[in-house]
Amino acid sequence: MAVRQRELFMVPMGTGARPSEVYSGVARMAGVLWCTRVRAHEGRRADTAVVVVHPSSNFLGHYALEAWADRGVDAVAMTTRYIGNDTVLLLENCVLDIAAVIGQLRLEGYDKVVLVGNSGGGGLISLYQEQAGKATITSSPGGAGPDLTQCELPPADALVTLMAHPGRANLLAEMLDPAVRDENAPFDRDPELDLFAEGREVPLDPEWVATYRAAQLERNHRITELAQTRIAEIVERTDGALMDAPMVVHATCADPRNVDLSIDPTDREPGTLWGEPAVANLLPTTLGHFTSLQSWLSQWSMRTSNGDGPTRMGGVDVPVHVIYGTADQACFPEHARQLYDGVRHDRKRITPIAGGKHYLNGQTELTRQMSEVLVDWVREVL
Repeated sequence: MAVRQRELFMVPMGTGARPSEVYSGVARMAGVLWCTRVRAHEGRRADTAVVVVHPSSNFLGHYALEAWADRGVDAVAMTTRYIGNDTVLLLENCVLDIAAVIGQLRLEGYDKVVLVGNSGGGGLISLYQEQAGKATITSSPGGAGPDLTQCELPPADALVTLMAHPGRANLLAEMLDPAVRDENAPFDRDPELDLFAEGREVPLDPEWVATYRAAQLERNHRITELAQTRIAEIVERTDGALMDAPMVVHATCADPRNVDLSIDPTDREPGTLWGEPAVANLLPTTLGHFTSLQSWLSQWSMRTSNGDGPTRMGGVDVPVHVIYGTADQACFPEHARQLYDGVRHDRKRITPIAGGKHYLNGQTELTRQMSEVLVDWVREVL
């Protein structure tokens, strides 16, 4: 792999970030999105730009940029306005940020732009491309977000989901701990629904898992109803001056697949991306613990979120490639299949990377393999 220089560049946000949208004062004042580019050819632009995105993760140092550039494309890692902080994230604003970056790359003269949704980016790029084809969303679910029907959303030429799940709401619904009976008392637990209860044997009973899954979805819906009720109360009490407030969601890392490898079997190791499941379940750094009412409805609610990847893929008419790792502890083959099956046309492909972990961490050879698969497919379909 060649040693290539990364260049930082800025793109104006599609809309200015209001104080309620972004924590950082500098980000609000600057009104820009930070991007990293690794060029395939020094001093000149390649014909194709591959752009990787996640709703909030900092991809400026993304692990695959050099490997993609080695294959002859310009590799771009973009951030959204929510870089490093998803507590007030609205997926609909992320759509505007993607539009700003793709629009800038088109202005620079790129013939083809390929949008790569890594991890949580899979559902996001599905939403983006569907709305770029025909925008229908007039606000975020809680009423605080932008009207996408009034925005310019330049479409990408192809989509790649990379070690991706179907959407943030989908993933959290599968990770929510249904043993929590009171949202303000995480240790008040229903022992019948406690994945980590003493004596719980693996492999888990399939009927118990079905009951557990239904209870997870029920808890997700309860939180959604709570968020909607609180928003209505806040709007009434403030005469519409406020539409949002913070909320805490406890116990968000209790997917049975992390303890029972016979569920959606792969060559993954037991555990989570954050360590031992029972501990990760209560860590503040796992998904969705800190959010706002509006953000819950936009990114975490199964009932209201616009970010369901398989559904949005149904409205995508460009080529789609679903790439997943068989040793991933967070995004599973079932997730990849859901995204693949959501695409209604036949210009689609699904490719496993044998032994691939979630971010191919330390897997240099597999990063090269993934890059070859991705860029060769781009050349084939475009």
